[in-house]
Amino acid sequence: MTIDTTSPALTSPAAGPAPESRFATADGVTYHYYELGSGPDTIFLHGGGPGCTAWSDFGPVAPYFTEDRHCVLVDILQYGQSEKCLITGPMWDFHAAKTIALMDELGIEKADFICNSWGGTIALNLAALHPDRVRSLVVTGSMPVFYGPLAPLPERGHRGRKARDVYYGGEGPTRDKMRTLITSLEWFDADRLPEETLDMRYEQSLDEGERGLAAMSDSPRGDWQDLTERLGQIEAPTLFMWGREDAFLTPDYPMMLARMVQRGNLHVMDHVSHHLQEERPGAFHAVVDGFLRAIDHR
Repeated sequence: MTIDTTSPALTSPAAGPAPESRFATADGVTYHYYELGSGPDTIFLHGGGPGCTAWSDFGPVAPYFTEDRHCVLVDILQYGQSEKCLITGPMWDFHAAKTIALMDELGIEKADFICNSWGGTIALNLAALHPDRVRSLVVTGSMPVFYGPLAPLPERGHRGRKARDVYYGGEGPTRDKMRTLITSLEWFDADRLPEETLDMRYEQSLDEGERGLAAMSDSPRGDWQDLTERLGQIEAPTLFMWGREDAFLTPDYPMMLARMVQRGNLHVMDHVSHHLQEERPGAFHAVVDGFLRAIDHR
């Protein structure tokens, strides 16, 4: 057998130009979002890193899903062009309530959720509190509980916060610091990172509102919640999609989560870290699309 060593290296596409911006006011706050495609309602919630937005996190993979789905890509509150409101009280309860209000405003009765990290924890809590509004969940790299199956997690899940503090601290945000943050924590292969993605994240991180929130440390984001008691209430079929080289949480952690929800599943993808939907969007879609099509086959 001859092994082909001439195949080109894997590449990761940058997001194309963002579609038309849309805004909606729901329960007193203003959301920015994008709306594409037609078919089953599918809501995308992005991660919580500096400069993350709906388009930075899901722009590269969105074209796969828009072929047969109505995709709503939402800037989470305090990110992108959504309102930079201050949050008090339990943080995941706040986001769940506001997201339900947004669904009401957009006329979405029930949806599939495809979410990364911060957004995934929002969706898990929403599914536990409002099971009638969630058809299914796809969650990557989220931390809804503060412990692991083998050992306590370091820093009680605050590694992301410390990374944000380092990024905004010292000399302040720079393009080089953003590259270091992404390639050390979010992507497995630094050579795959498109310059356009780096620019998008860096330029958004300079937003005056986001810098103001970062200067307040964690207090403007609400009180941390451990969702251990909530996960067992989730009725929706749930797929935990995990990067084998996730820099935050190794795959034994989502295996534990998959056992904590009633219909939990786990897929571990090789050669990706925390933003697998950007690093290998075609492979990500192939797995998620199969899961979504299989939900009704029991």
